[in-house]
Amino acid sequence: MATQAFQALLQTCKHVVVLTGAGVSAESGVPTFRGSGGLWRTWNATDLATPGAFVRDPSLVWEFYNYRRELVQRCRPNPAHLALAAFERKVTEDGRRFTLITQNIDGLHAAAGSRNVVLLHGSLWDVCRADRHGMKASKPCENRKQPLVPALEGKGAPDPATMAADIPREALPRDDKGHLLRPGVVWFGENLDPDVLSRAQQAVDDADLFITVGTSSVVYPAAGFVSQVAARGVPCAEVNLESSGATASCKYTFQGRAGEILPDLLEVSNV
Repeated sequence: MATQAFQALLQTCKHVVVLTGAGVSAESGVPTFRGSGGLWRTWNATDLATPGAFVRDPSLVWEFYNYRRELVQRCRPNPAHLALAAFERKVTEDGRRFTLITQNIDGLHAAAGSRNVVLLHGSLWDVCRADRHGMKASKPCENRKQPLVPALEGKGAPDPATMAADIPREALPRDDKGHLLRPGVVWFGENLDPDVLSRAQQAVDDADLFITVGTSSVVYPAAGFVSQVAARGVPCAEVNLESSGATASCKYTFQGRAGEILPDLLEVSNV
């Protein structure tokens, strides 16, 4: 059986690398903002999560992110997050290596206990100074205060009938020198942090088993990791609700909810 063969492989690997996507967080109640029903009000996330959108309407963008921060603050790690954290402990106790690369920005992997996590797209809890083009003008730093400023209190309701708050620029989040702040995540049209990408690529290049979980494998560069690993003859596995762009490159495929599959698959069912 595929499960038994995969589990036998798990016992011999020296560096297991896992890539997670929005499907993992969705099982904790975090919206994916993809597919049907993926709108915030009448907006696609791809229309708001850009430097240009921030320049045009920083109030609207901050409403969107205030809603996301407020929602995620109430979310908790699910069995998939917990299984991966437990597996990391198990592997490292054996003297082996484990790297978790995630496209998610919610921080739920860390909340579950994962330690060696590469945040490809940054963190929802980070903020940074914005330049006049809406780009990052300082290194992102964590700020978990919620709401970040009084003007965002109660703002960001997703109901399409909700009117935009039109918060004055001077009332939006600012640093101690008065510079306008923006979410510290990687937006559409922006490059990944070179150091973060280098760390992820080093893990991908060194993996002797690669597992992709809960991702449609359409957002690059992460979408290309599986094919890179498979091209070296290294076995890859996929855990996902449906086939994805990575399926053809995977020797093992397990279809279903990550929270239901991973605890048993990774043999950490006591999570």
